[in-house]
Amino acid sequence: MFAACVAAALLVSHATAAMATSSHHDRSTTLAIIGDTPYGDDQVAQFPGDIAEINADPAVRRVIHLGDIKNGSTRCDDSYFAARLADFETFADPLVYTPGDNEWTDCHRANNGGYLPTERLAKLRELFFSHPGRTLGGNAWVLPQSRAYPENVLWSQSRVVFGAVHLVGSNDDQAPWFGDRGTPETPAETALRVAEYTAREAAALKWIDATFLAAHLTRAPAVVIAMQADMWDKAAPASALTAFEPIKARIAARAAAFRKPVLLLQGDSHNFLVDTPAGMPANLTRLVVQGSTSLPHEWLRLRVDPKAKGVFGCETVVFRTGATAPCPGPLAP
Repeated sequence: MFAACVAAALLVSHATAAMATSSHHDRSTTLAIIGDTPYGDDQVAQFPGDIAEINADPAVRRVIHLGDIKNGSTRCDDSYFAARLADFETFADPLVYTPGDNEWTDCHRANNGGYLPTERLAKLRELFFSHPGRTLGGNAWVLPQSRAYPENVLWSQSRVVFGAVHLVGSNDDQAPWFGDRGTPETPAETALRVAEYTAREAAALKWIDATFLAAHLTRAPAVVIAMQADMWDKAAPASALTAFEPIKARIAARAAAFRKPVLLLQGDSHNFLVDTPAGMPANLTRLVVQGSTSLPHEWLRLRVDPKAKGVFGCETVVFRTGATAPCPGPLAP
């Protein structure tokens, strides 16, 4: 809890300083939300065009990528990571990226290169989070949790507190590695995997606490939590979602105590969805972005208005055509 208090205090300090020097902190903001892209050669080739379309939207002020920068059956090589990083740096607006399972957890697969997942995670952090506290693309300040977890970040935008938390599919790294090599996971590999997810889960729980504490201390009108994992993936067996029970419980408790709107952004399961999952309080709305090769190929335009009753509104935007559709229910623009 001490770490959460320190993180929140730092955010309050920076947010207060920023508000004191700006008359725009109470104005609405628009963000672009994407995830599970680019998937495969065709989307890799199209990705610069996707970025250009988002860059061309004059309303967008920040971009969030919810993880999975490759599909689950392609290689996790350094050269691929470097190419996607180069793409990310062409975003004109600040980009916050939270990793997905395809770029590290699942890299043990033979068709991914047979990598040790923790080695790939270390490489991701080295490349994509080489300057903790700095966004990719357009430069902006965010608060990283620590040197060990630079991907977990907090920031305040239109007085709303945003927290990116590193939680991924494949049961958050609790699924055994190397299942396709014909021999079971070794005891040493199991120990390494257990140590990784245990420590990262503890960090995630602290960061969720820090996000809500910062929102309370700054009297934020709403909270946004961004992660890759769809913790309620309807296509996954229940046994593949067990890792998320402590996370669900913590978010439910903090959101209920906060009372004001909470938006949970997720990728992972690839199909657009807006709901309030079972067990979550009524003030929480979960949004899964369209991704992978699901059609239409689109991005989400998220509007944040601290003076509006529900704070959030959104619409989907189809790449290439620009066709839009309003989000349903409480997120209708």
